[in-house]
Amino acid sequence: MVYRFKLVSDEVSNFSREIEIDSENTFLQLRNAILESVNYTKDELDSFFLCNDDWEREDEITLEDMGTLSSDQDLWLMESTPLSELIEDEGQKISFVFDYMTERSFFMELKEMIPSRSLIEPICTLKRGKAPEQFIDMNDFDRKVDTKASAILEDIDIEPIDERAFNDEELDNGFDIMNLNP
Repeated sequence: MVYRFKLVSDEVSNFSREIEIDSENTFLQLRNAILESVNYTKDELDSFFLCNDDWEREDEITLEDMGTLSSDQDLWLMESTPLSELIEDEGQKISFVFDYMTERSFFMELKEMIPSRSLIEPICTLKRGKAPEQFIDMNDFDRKVDTKASAILEDIDIEPIDERAFNDEELDNGFDIMNLNP
């Protein structure tokens, strides 16, 4: 059986890829097909996360065992996990985190299951738009985060506290939340 996945990015609006891969291929083969389709290097740590319908992450499929799972959690390694072991239904949502430092990822969905076909190697059947850069300058990332935080504060109408509004004695003694008389 062949799975057809569609990938999109929340960073680049006109970017998408479609990957067709045999259901018996591994998550490592899917990873490599994705990275090749976007011209990313393969020397970074990344992971797949199976997601629910609201894109909340559930099971993780890792490149390497990092030793961070508790004993009651299943360990899924890309190299030894066939896609068919964890993916059974059209519409399955998956997040592929390609940049752990900034949690950047591709959002994937299983668009079609084709039972009458098989593939030896995965193929990219559709390339639309330019992929986001694999690596970003952390200074640029920090500026974007600061800008987003400022916009959020403006949206919820919170003003920063002016430290000069309090005298040193109040600050030294702490605040008595039970005595809030103006």
